Amino acid sequence: MFRHLKVGDACSKATNPPTYSTSRPRKPPTDNFRRAATYADRILKGEKPSELPVQAPVKFQLVINLKAAKALGLTVPQTLLVTADELIE
Repeated sequence: MFRHLKVGDACSKATNPPTYSTSRPRKPPTDNFRRAATYADRILKGEKPSELPVQAPVKFQLVINLKAAKALGLTVPQTLLVTADELIE
């Protein structure tokens, strides 16, 4: 059985649905703000927005909610725990 089907089944049986955000304050995505400011600067200097290149995020954060994983009966591999930027316990 595919892993995503197991997670989906576990989510549907859980009393509390998993959430993908927390009320805890997070670091602001300053990289995105800097890139937006660069775009604004170029537009204010006369470049047409339609001529600016489309950019995708270059930095992603891996946040693992261990409490939710435990409630769903999932075990998180050690390799993911080591590479995670933040662990929510």
